[in-house]
Order: sequence, then C-alpha cells, then structure tokens
Amino acid sequence: MRTTTVGDVTILLPDLDPEGLHQITDLPDDDLHDGLMQDASWRGQQIADRNFRGCRITEADLGEINWEGGALYGCEIVRTDLSGAALTGVNIERCSVTGSRLTGSRLIDVRLKDVLFGNCRFDYATLNRVSAAGSVAFTDCTLVHGTWSSCRLSGVALRSCDLSDLELESCRLDGADLRGNRLHAFAAPLDNLPGVALTENELPELDRMAVDALNIDVRADASRGHGR
Repeated sequence: MRTTTVGDVTILLPDLDPEGLHQITDLPDDDLHDGLMQDASWRGQQIADRNFRGCRITEADLGEINWEGGALYGCEIVRTDLSGAALTGVNIERCSVTGSRLTGSRLIDVRLKDVLFGNCRFDYATLNRVSAAGSVAFTDCTLVHGTWSSCRLSGVALRSCDLSDLELESCRLDGADLRGNRLHAFAAPLDNLPGVALTENELPELDRMAVDALNIDVRADASRGHGR
C-alpha cells in the first residue's frame, strides 16, 4: 500500500504495476482497466458513464474533454493537458494528478477521496459542488483567479500553493491546512474558514479579509504627534 502525507493528511496512492498495463491509443467504448495512455490525444472528446480503473495517463492531450458520470479509481495522471475540460458527476478515488494543466477546467458535482494534486495548474478553474469524502491534498499548485462555490472540502490540505485572487463562495473549508500558501487577494467569507491552520506569515492576509468583511474604516491616529 502506497501512501503520502501532506501536512496532517495521509493519502492512499495508486499502486500500479507498469508491466501489467496495456497500451491504449484510442478512447475505448466501455470501461477501461489497467491501461497505459501515453502521448495520446482525446481533445474535445465526449465521455459518459465510463469507469477507468488502475490506469496511467501520461503526457496526453485531454483538453476540452466533456466527461459526465463514471469514475476514476486507482489512476495516475502525469504531465497531462486537461485545460478547458469539464468533469461533471465524476467520482475520483485513490488517484494522483501531478504536473498537469487544468487551466479553465470545470469540476461540477465531483467527489474526491484519497486524491493528490501535485504541481498542477488550476488557474481560472471553476469548482462547483465539489466534495471531499476522504483525504484530499493540493501541493505546489497554482490556483489563481479560480472560483469555488458550494464546495465541501473540510480537512483538505492546501500546502505551498498560490491562491492569489481565488474566490470562495459558500464553501466549507473548516479544518483545512492552509499553511505556506500565497494568499494575495484571496477572497472567502470568514465563516467558510473555521478552524483552518495558518502560519504567522498568512495572518496579515487574514487580517485584510476581516477588515473587508466587517467594513472597518481604518484611519490614522488623529492624536499621534500632538502634545497635551
């Protein structure tokens, strides 16, 4: 059993046997088990109610795919282009996604369990009603200019990520580990963030969010510099 730990979150990783994988080039018409997709291009393809299990997808072009229903289980996705992809109602479990590009992607009603995103680009991505049913971590990811709404991501780990200009609306990140992130212009209602873990370096950004949320009028001290 392969695992990795990000902060306090331990994730079960896929444990693939490279010799047991068979090469796949074209998108199959049904479920796929133990496939190896390398340098394949499925750009713009439609995928419905398809299950991939124990597969490795590496250096593939899956940009602008539209995947509805089905599941990814025990899969590795490496250095793959998923920019502009739309995943709706997909279950992702015991998977790792590393070095991949998800710029402008849309994840809707996606369920995550034991999923690691490492060194991925989620800039301008939209997450809507994405839920964490188990351990989930983002590490060294770029999440700038994204929009997350109505997500249930309690206890996730976001470590060493760039969250600049990321907007959260009606999301649950209670107990999330946000240590070591860049939070410039990060926007979230404070009641979305109960119990999150931060370092002292992130506190000024939290202060800014509190000032904005409470509409506090910060002024210079009028009495400073005047004698009595």
